[in-house]
Amino acid sequence: NNVILFLFAFACLYPMLHVVFASFSDPRLLIKHDGILLKPLGFSMVGYNIVFKNPNITTGYLNTLFYVGVGTSLNILLSSLGAYVLSRKNLLLKTQLTILVVFTMYFSGGLIPNFLLVKNLGMYDTRWAIIVPVMISTWNMIVMKTAFSAIPDSLEESAKIDGANDFIILFRIIIPVAKATLAVMVLFYAVGHWNAWFNSMIFLRNRKLYPIQLLLREILIANSSGGNILEGNSMSDDDRALVDVVIRYCTIVVATVPILFIYPFCQKYFMKGVMLGSIKE
Repeated sequence: NNVILFLFAFACLYPMLHVVFASFSDPRLLIKHDGILLKPLGFSMVGYNIVFKNPNITTGYLNTLFYVGVGTSLNILLSSLGAYVLSRKNLLLKTQLTILVVFTMYFSGGLIPNFLLVKNLGMYDTRWAIIVPVMISTWNMIVMKTAFSAIPDSLEESAKIDGANDFIILFRIIIPVAKATLAVMVLFYAVGHWNAWFNSMIFLRNRKLYPIQLLLREILIANSSGGNILEGNSMSDDDRALVDVVIRYCTIVVATVPILFIYPFCQKYFMKGVMLGSIKE
């Protein structure tokens, strides 16, 4: 069992290690290498130097941090409000409203209607085009609604006796009690915003608004000369072709490592939050 689990873990971990090792490798040695990479080939920071000197990468990083911060905050706020309403036992037309909400998980207007809607609302080529259309995830809201429903009614009843309204009950009682589920939702929403690139490709034309993942996509599909990715660097065509592969690996590391640091802080809440939102006693 240990051998099997070790091989399985290595198979899952190796692609990440390969990218990290390749990003620190000497481009001349890496371009000649073929097969498994178990350590950096030499040591070179040329790829990272070029990536961080590229103004598009820095701008993309800042844009992504904005989308993650503002988007996740609005996601949690609106999902909590929606989940609280649907979790109330005395809600009028609760079943019908829940069916309408769940319906959106399976059917949507499609790409063209969504594009026309965003454009007609005046959000095209703005930051809000990336945040507003995905402001609520139906699945995440349903998980939060299930978690809120599992909280004992006595807490809410005692708060109402003391004169608390729905906002006080939600923000001072329900959310603190369900913080494990809330932490998991923060993780889901943050990772979703960090990895998102499709909506940016559809709704954005101004490169100053591009997130890091859209720039990463351009790098991964760029030709061997580097094209616009290496624009502004005084390098010969041969040098550009030489470091192109290393730059791709470096960009993947730069775009992936930061979001990985969120997991250790949410790990202790992850299993507890998922179970709380999946099982109702």
